[in-house]
Amino acid sequence: MNIVLIGYRGTGKSVVGKLVADRLQMKCIGMDARIVEKAGMSIPDIVKKQDWTTFRDMESEVARELATLDNIIIDTGGGVIERPENIDALQANSCVIWLKSSVDAIVSRIQEGTERPALTDGKSFTEEVAEVLERRAPKYKSAAQYDIDTEQLTPEQVAVRVIEIWRNARCT
Repeated sequence: MNIVLIGYRGTGKSVVGKLVADRLQMKCIGMDARIVEKAGMSIPDIVKKQDWTTFRDMESEVARELATLDNIIIDTGGGVIERPENIDALQANSCVIWLKSSVDAIVSRIQEGTERPALTDGKSFTEEVAEVLERRAPKYKSAAQYDIDTEQLTPEQVAVRVIEIWRNARCT
């Protein structure tokens, strides 16, 4: 069984995934990193040179690929929940945990990041995060068996909670 971390950018998926993987002696695979590796270019370049649909197609391919593996931590991209087939694939052999936080906390954590292109046009960064998070929150909630609010926790504390869920939960 795998552990799948979902949630918006800046909620701690990558850092927590690595911490959990180290503690459980499991491999952590970042979906975005796998897409970049397969494409041979950054996500902004994929979107600029092709489009969002192409990126989402690649994301779905990686979700299906990772779902066939066992005993791994999967650090998903924030938009993995945009396609129900991604969640169907990932839920098949996984405990899906939603790492969540407020708009303000997310913005403070990722506002300097350049690894992702804008998701909306003509809005401030905070407005974009708020709009996209509001639209995605029901999808995250529906996809996850458990959730953890990361806003007031250190990554180490979140990792401990993920491991507790992993050890005590029934995620099927």
